[in-house]
Amino acid sequence: MARMHARRRGKSSSVRPARSEAPDWSNTDKAAIEKLIVDLRKEGTSSSMIGLILRDRYGVPDVKLVTGKRIGDILKENKISSEIPEDLRDLMIKALGLRKHLTDNAKDLHNKRQLHLIEAKIRRLVRYYTGTKKLPADFTYKPENAEILLSR
Repeated sequence: MARMHARRRGKSSSVRPARSEAPDWSNTDKAAIEKLIVDLRKEGTSSSMIGLILRDRYGVPDVKLVTGKRIGDILKENKISSEIPEDLRDLMIKALGLRKHLTDNAKDLHNKRQLHLIEAKIRRLVRYYTGTKKLPADFTYKPENAEILLSR
C-alpha cells in the first residue's frame, strides 16, 4: 500500500496469526480482564496502551478472542470512552507540538510542511468521524481550539 503523502510504497509489516479462540497459555478470565481494562482507563491510559499492557504484563494476546468484545466496546459499556477518537487525539497532540516548535523556529520549512501534512490528516479524519457520527456534525478542527479540546 502506498503512503498517504509520499509517492512510494511502505514496508510490509508483521501480521498477527489468524486464530478463532485464545491460546491455551493465555489469561482467559473475562471478568478480570474487563476489570483491568476499566482500571487502566481510569488511570488515564489510552486504549492502545491498554492493549500493550495486557499483552506484556498479563499474558492476553488478543482481548477480542477472550472477551468477545474489543477494548473500545468495553470502555463504551462502562461509559468511560473518550469523546475524541484516539488516532485523531494523537494527531492533534503532534500538531500542537509542531506549532509550539514553529513559534520558536519560524524558518524551519521542513517542519512547516509536516504541520500542513498532519493537519490535512486531521481534517480527513474529522470528515470521516463526522460521517460515521463518532463526532458531532458541526465539529471542525481549529488549531486555536485544539488545546482546549485535548485538556478535557
